[in-house]
Amino acid sequence: MTLALSVLVALVLAGAQEEAPRKEEPKSAAETVEVTPPSAEAEVGEKLSFRAVARDASGKALDEPVASWFAAPFDVASADNDGSVVFHDAGTVRVGAVIGDKTGYAEVRVKAARVVKVEIAEPESLLVVGGDLRLEALAFTARGVPRERVDWSWTSETPAIASVDASGFAVGRAPGRAVFRAAAEGASGKLKLDVVPNPVVRIAIEPRGKTARTGDVVRFLAVAIDASGGTIANPSLRFSVTGPGAGIDPDGGFVAERPGAYTVVVSSGDRTASTSIRIEPRNAEREIEVVGRAAFTDLQAAEQWIFGDYAYLSSIDDELRVYDISVPANPKQVHTLEVDARIINDVSVGPSGRVGVMTREGASNRKNGIVFLDTEDPSKPRVLSEFTETVSGGVHSAFIDDHYVYLTDDATGSMRIIDFLDPLGPRQVARWEVPNPEARTIEPTGEDREPFSAGRYLHDVYVKDGLAYLAYWRDGLVILDVGAGIAGGSPEKPELVSQLRFNYHELYGDEWLAGAHAVFRYKNYVYVGDEVFPARFNLQSKDRIPVRGAVWVVDVSDIAKPRKVAEYTVAEGGAHNIWVEDDILYMGYYSGGGRVLDVSGELRGDLLRQGREIARLWTATPDGFRPNLPFTWGAQPHKGLVYFIDLNSGLWITRLGKPVFSGSLPAPPR
Repeated sequence: MTLALSVLVALVLAGAQEEAPRKEEPKSAAETVEVTPPSAEAEVGEKLSFRAVARDASGKALDEPVASWFAAPFDVASADNDGSVVFHDAGTVRVGAVIGDKTGYAEVRVKAARVVKVEIAEPESLLVVGGDLRLEALAFTARGVPRERVDWSWTSETPAIASVDASGFAVGRAPGRAVFRAAAEGASGKLKLDVVPNPVVRIAIEPRGKTARTGDVVRFLAVAIDASGGTIANPSLRFSVTGPGAGIDPDGGFVAERPGAYTVVVSSGDRTASTSIRIEPRNAEREIEVVGRAAFTDLQAAEQWIFGDYAYLSSIDDELRVYDISVPANPKQVHTLEVDARIINDVSVGPSGRVGVMTREGASNRKNGIVFLDTEDPSKPRVLSEFTETVSGGVHSAFIDDHYVYLTDDATGSMRIIDFLDPLGPRQVARWEVPNPEARTIEPTGEDREPFSAGRYLHDVYVKDGLAYLAYWRDGLVILDVGAGIAGGSPEKPELVSQLRFNYHELYGDEWLAGAHAVFRYKNYVYVGDEVFPARFNLQSKDRIPVRGAVWVVDVSDIAKPRKVAEYTVAEGGAHNIWVEDDILYMGYYSGGGRVLDVSGELRGDLLRQGREIARLWTATPDGFRPNLPFTWGAQPHKGLVYFIDLNSGLWITRLGKPVFSGSLPAPPR
């Protein structure tokens, strides 16, 4: 049998109940395992009980106990040792029971949580007689998760004043107060809106004859004039665009994915104005040169941390490898630090350059936590101290800010904040977690099994300017005040600022482990990367692992109301770690290799289709852990070079070169 490990170690180490090697036990006569009921339906939050019996070759029931129960995907459902299963999200779940060396299954279809609240967004402009508006209804579950795949029913309670069709398209009929209602799954919301005579007699639109590139956001401004020649505040306007591949938002923000000539039209009732815009190719692509490589062939790499003339490379193992990169074309391994861990997932060095932190999962003594490193001599980091007191179940990610470390706790799904002002005596000063009454810690059977969180999972933390940005898996993006002065928070007392939820079942479908995995703040945007793996897989296998996942660009100009404005998706790959510097995004896109993206200016829409991709690096090699298959974990710019780390093939040192096409380009990294 093989060991199922993944970068979601907290989940899959628990799920390894299904495939983990077990201690030598008496030979079982079991040929099959029968789980009852073999199929069922459930709702989110419901608990079902299952039974299992082993049968020999003749079909006779055997009196053998269940060694372990499991449910997959592990972020959708969780199993207790007695066969009871709790369902945390919608999807198809396989419930398994292991007896001897045989496994039996049941399948459960978990229905989406019902809509309990409906809101109709307040439109940005007036509704006038003879004019129209597209109304937007939003549906939410009891936990605030958005539901988009619902059957909407729209009605106007005042049809003589305004009508509305099945898609929420409203038309003003006569002056007065209009009342609209949107309903889904028994819940409904109401919007009251004044319909007024159209005061607009003329519309002007600017700019005129504009030229821009694909991906540039051009804001068109429409000025509405009344009969006296005055400007109308908040007029009723509708923008539209004609051409081969562009869109325009209600605020006049235009962005094109394809070059060409476009006509932009703005209307208010029967008053219209139009202008044109010509879009040129973005021509952002640049050559990428491989300068050097530190190959991994005997084990799988994980995280990279580049500082000074050294690269720290963690592993899906017990080794931290140190490379001298003072000559980038010839990186040399100068040190190996071993600790008790199955996975050293994350490694970083603090701003002082004297103290580093690496995270541990799967330690043989079940005391994981973090290891503080003395990096005074960066070529030979040594263990300074450990912190395992509250995070012995495992730590996936850590972020150093000043003398605090922000940790993800595998066992509880919480964030822990550790003060290491005295690195020899680190202490926990705070704990924060998303509220979820169904969340719990599972203690699997077996001495070598780690406790893990069910129903709540924190994957990544990024701290900047007193705000902590948390990639909280199925709970989406969470923003905390840890010293920004917004909500009275501090590192010792984090306070919630805002949250942006996504519906991962609707995004990716059944039988996928899926959630917010990576987070990075740059300018007024937060980049949130989803990690999406199959429900069952084996990271140690040589076989290809299919992965998915998008990067969402979230505008946090209003920190209390984060909103998704753009996305970056590579069809053949799955998103992983992100780094943004000098208007360029660098990342590992798993089976899509290393990726470099132009994120200059305002961002809206599909960034890949807009031609913003600058370069891509194919990190597969014949001598890799999985031959000829990339699995790029992350990227980091440093001293004019870009360092990509690949799980299968190790560290790649690259340089962005000259443009492939002519045209203006973002500045290279400094």
